[in-house]
Amino acid sequence: MQKSTIHRADADLKQAWRSRFRALPPASPEALRLALLDLRKDALYRAELQWRRHKAPMACYWRAVGVYAGNLARALR
Repeated sequence: MQKSTIHRADADLKQAWRSRFRALPPASPEALRLALLDLRKDALYRAELQWRRHKAPMACYWRAVGVYAGNLARALR
């Protein structure tokens, strides 16, 4: 029973975000997607740089930023 409640809440949340993105002016989602892709590229570069400097915690941080930015950009397609 708890699983279905979670799935229903997740579906409701997805629908709410779809509605919010559809309410934006037509050029806004694409501009945001491109900005997120730029952020992803920069964050992955910084992650690699920190990894080479043997700063694993910062490399993990930047890698996570890059992954989240990429996932959000894909969601805006």
